[in-house]
Amino acid sequence: MPITKIVSGGQAGSDLDAQVRLAAFRFLEEQVRVHGDVLPRDVLIKGFEFRGEMVCLITRQGIFTPRILNYPLSFYTTPPSLGKARPYDDEFGNGIIKYRYRGTDPNHRDNTGLRKCQEMGLPLVYLLGVVPGEYIPVWPVFIVGDDPANLTFSVAVDDKSIIGDKDWIIKAVGSEAKRRYITVETQHRLHQQTFRERVLRAYHERCAICRLHHAELLEAAHIVSDKHPLGEPIIPNGLALCKLHHAAFERNILGISPDYIIDIRKDILDEIDGPMLKFGLQQILGQMIQTPRANDFKPSKELLAIRFDEFRKAG
Repeated sequence: MPITKIVSGGQAGSDLDAQVRLAAFRFLEEQVRVHGDVLPRDVLIKGFEFRGEMVCLITRQGIFTPRILNYPLSFYTTPPSLGKARPYDDEFGNGIIKYRYRGTDPNHRDNTGLRKCQEMGLPLVYLLGVVPGEYIPVWPVFIVGDDPANLTFSVAVDDKSIIGDKDWIIKAVGSEAKRRYITVETQHRLHQQTFRERVLRAYHERCAICRLHHAELLEAAHIVSDKHPLGEPIIPNGLALCKLHHAAFERNILGISPDYIIDIRKDILDEIDGPMLKFGLQQILGQMIQTPRANDFKPSKELLAIRFDEFRKAG
């Protein structure tokens, strides 16, 4: 595929457009190093300084064009409330992100702006809302399709390595197959991150078993795996667990009954080892896990029954 150079119109031409986008990508890289993969909305609103002017990455508009540019720089999906879990496939499927138009007018200036980004091959930032006030940034993404009948754009993720830092050259933009592969990989990553953030938020960032309150030591455990027909990435199919108890749960060393009671595999109860085994596993036998107060967030008893049956068979 031939090398493509971004061409832009407007107040300072392609050079300005390229420099602003590159500055945005560098800003996001730095913020991810500081905050992790999930960024607070305040960080995105504050943005970065470019030639004495602040450039933010998110506003109330879903599709955002900074004052310094002619065409959109970013677009986002609003995070749902915890009580209204959004099925993951609403946004992703078959290696493509489906992003809805702003409103119902295909010729709204924001929709026209994204269409222009498609025509010119401009890279953008996609911000996926995971919980209120928190977003996962994905870049570079490209508009690769336009479906006015269904009021949607098709969006593909590409490899960050294609973005050059000299004269803003896109080095051999990936093929459609490559972009689909990267988009599927991104989908999997976002699935895990979104599930983790929502589950940990529902459990107030505490392990359901030992009450450990350090987010960096917590993980979101699936009650039934995402390969199971009922394994949706929703809070009732999740448990906030510390790394120890998550590993024990995954390996059927530890089971949780549909009544939220902890069971421990018999060979582990009979084993003699150090204090971690004694206090971390053996002495929690028969205890009740801590669950969210909201009924909509509590672990599904149906799913726990399926998983508990697996635990008993493993024992």
